[in-house]
Amino acid sequence: MATIPNLNTLLAGRRGTRSRGARGGRAIPENNDDDQTTEAVNNGRDKIIQQTDGDATNSRRSAVALGYLDDSFAQELSVQSEPVPRRYPIINRGTYVRTTAIDVLVKRFLRHEPEERKQIISLGAGSDTRFWRFWTAAASDKFAPVTYHELDFESNVHQKRASTRNSKLVSDTTLQAQKGGWSYHLHALDLRELTSKSPPPIPFLDPDMPTLILSECCLCYLPPDTAASVLQYFTMNLKAALGLVLYEPIRPLDPFGKTMVTNLASRGIHLQTLKRYGSLEAQRQRLRLAGFSDGQGARDVSQMYQADSWVTQAERERVEKLEWLDEVEEWKLLASHYCVAWGWRGEGFGEAWRGLQGERTSSEERDDGMG
Repeated sequence: MATIPNLNTLLAGRRGTRSRGARGGRAIPENNDDDQTTEAVNNGRDKIIQQTDGDATNSRRSAVALGYLDDSFAQELSVQSEPVPRRYPIINRGTYVRTTAIDVLVKRFLRHEPEERKQIISLGAGSDTRFWRFWTAAASDKFAPVTYHELDFESNVHQKRASTRNSKLVSDTTLQAQKGGWSYHLHALDLRELTSKSPPPIPFLDPDMPTLILSECCLCYLPPDTAASVLQYFTMNLKAALGLVLYEPIRPLDPFGKTMVTNLASRGIHLQTLKRYGSLEAQRQRLRLAGFSDGQGARDVSQMYQADSWVTQAERERVEKLEWLDEVEEWKLLASHYCVAWGWRGEGFGEAWRGLQGERTSSEERDDGMG
């Protein structure tokens, strides 16, 4: 799955590491409005973003190897041949919370009215394993049958096709998934193409099926207006109930946020939506304006880790026994600069996501003027 340099990137200046710990999407930067913008520059930027999937894969492999996550597909779908890298404890915890929080939203969607077929669209999926993980748990968790779409650059799709072909575990699961009514579609697609006057069709996309869109650090690579146009493609073409889950960085204007932006820029990474949607409230407003008008919520990773509705007390105790974490304040600081936001329109999502409080809190006053 795609990624942006996450918590680990910010440690580069402090600890001298070059590894990163996020996962996310695969939209790509647009041209800058300057005379130096060329096709070669564009292609170079695209390549930088595409290569971040390796960081995401390694962060996931690290979290799995140390027991944070249960994911038998993480190594199977990895194109990395080197031994599993060990990330810093705060990176492993961040990977765990992000994955767990998004899984909570997806599971609730699939458990609601389980007799009704659902659709999931993962933007910039990269080497993500969510389809395979959820299929293996479908029977025990009483999930609805799913039509699952992953969209990504051709180079990343090519790698994933190769790894799935070579995986015996995936091969066996695919046969079982087909018998269970699940279907999996991997699409090579530059998301910017969806904003053209004649966007290409997405094969097997069903406009009348309740649908959840996932964007894990994907749309943040696009200029805000382009990212909004990508969402508009789906809100206009999908007629049934529709939900969106975003995982993105926030708070770029405090001292830590400024360091984050500078470190990313030094690596050729420009998060173009970050300033416009730099607070939790800005993310909620973004969802409203995008057409997800029936409900919106947002929480940062630090808040989610402490909330039982996202990570239970038993799970927190288990996670905290896996590794000694002595940089507690640093963890809180890092985790407060990433968020999960969710919104929906139509019936079903409000009931499925009931109790996951994501409204504005008094602690967000410090964000005023940042989004």
